[in-house]
Amino acid sequence: MGCVRYSVMVRHVFTLGNFAWRRSSSWTNALIRFKASTLWSPCPPHTPQGYTPLRPGHCCSPRRGFSGSAQKEKGGTHSPGHDGGEEHRAEDQEDFMEDEDVEEIFQQQRPAGIGEEDHRVFIVHPDVKWGQKKQYLTTADLQMAEAVGLVRTLQNWTVVDKIIVSTKTPEKKRIFGKGNFQMLTETIRRSPGVSAVFMNVERLSPASEKDLQEAWGVKVFDRYSLVLHIFRRNARTKEAKLQISLAEIPLLRSRLRNEVANLDQQGGGSRYIMGSGETLYEVQQRLLKEREMKIRSALERLRKKRNMLRTQRKHKDFPIVSVMGYTNCGKTTLIKALTGDVALQPKDQLFATLDVTVHAGRLPGHMTVLYVDTIGFLSQLPHQLIDSFSATLDDVAHSDLIVHVRDVSHPETVNQKVNVLNVLKNLQIPERLMSSIIEVHNKTDLVEGYESPDPESVPISALKERGLDELKRRVEESVMKSMGKQTMVLKVDLNSPQLG
Repeated sequence: MGCVRYSVMVRHVFTLGNFAWRRSSSWTNALIRFKASTLWSPCPPHTPQGYTPLRPGHCCSPRRGFSGSAQKEKGGTHSPGHDGGEEHRAEDQEDFMEDEDVEEIFQQQRPAGIGEEDHRVFIVHPDVKWGQKKQYLTTADLQMAEAVGLVRTLQNWTVVDKIIVSTKTPEKKRIFGKGNFQMLTETIRRSPGVSAVFMNVERLSPASEKDLQEAWGVKVFDRYSLVLHIFRRNARTKEAKLQISLAEIPLLRSRLRNEVANLDQQGGGSRYIMGSGETLYEVQQRLLKEREMKIRSALERLRKKRNMLRTQRKHKDFPIVSVMGYTNCGKTTLIKALTGDVALQPKDQLFATLDVTVHAGRLPGHMTVLYVDTIGFLSQLPHQLIDSFSATLDDVAHSDLIVHVRDVSHPETVNQKVNVLNVLKNLQIPERLMSSIIEVHNKTDLVEGYESPDPESVPISALKERGLDELKRRVEESVMKSMGKQTMVLKVDLNSPQLG
């Protein structure tokens, strides 16, 4: 007698309604007669810092949509992760932006300092002593180490010097008290060749940013703007560029508001443009709003397309496993080890992955599973930045299982775990997924004699391909339960005619 193992499948089918794309061109006719130089001519000396006038016009042209990332499974000619004909048929039903339309948006609205080729950076970390902004799960030294890593992620950016400065008043315009600020200013000005300061805080107000730049005479970045810079450097697809452009709009809007407020004090911000009935500020705010609507509309269509492709995968009964974690924890390396996908090229850098990609693998019971590689998370980032990537992160909420990868060799592994779980909660991930997360302790090869403090976790080394069999077993067990499947062991006579 022999044993044959089967998975009994329960099918889930979702239905989507029709959807249509509207091109946002309402502002084209109204402003086509203006040249960019004309828009700014009433007050050329007071052009808001870092703000490029938005060009009217340039409507979207009909085009097929994004090609989802698809990979071939090791040893096969076709992978279920590749939606193939279904995906191309979905594209045929859609119009989308031409490459040049997306690139124009991506390049035209670039905030000041974002996209410059290189900087010699002085890093300042405000060490908050108490209050709501104090970080209790980490230390100032560890936070500084992460800040250094962020800067070094950017090619041709170098860290000239760094300093940790205590503060009791992080909400103040200059972050620090008078004495510490004076000391810091003298230190920065004495440092040779400094072209930028990285203030390691979540977000500086436009007023604070301007005041610090005037005091130090160099460009000042916060975590929000620096991460946007990293995103810009790593963006390759239309989808990533659109989402980054959306994330930049709040930054542009706040800077514009601050600059025009300064112009009003000088009597120049309220001037009307060529009898149009609109001030400079009103025109720029309107164009920003219309651009935001245009991008959101494109991303909403992307979301609908993803829903359709997700439905097709569900129809084929492929379980979907989202692999998540802090940036540079080894997600892509793990997926490559699980699937044998040689096309995956993991990189030892922050935010190497900006696009959600799907890769097919096999579980012990020969069930095909789709692993979703997602963007990594980072502490102290505004919700607006994560929200801008909701079109792609929406895949996580519709998964059958989440695998949370942790770098247990990192000194801040506990703090990183807390940050990832907080982001998942903010994304309103369903409780059924949150309660069934498989926690993977990666990079155990870098910790001598590692023993997991959590018996429910799965210790592995994705690079050395250790512990993967146990992880696959746990994944199979969880997706079977999530999808309502059962494993049946049938005893069949190998000589019976049924097997002939």
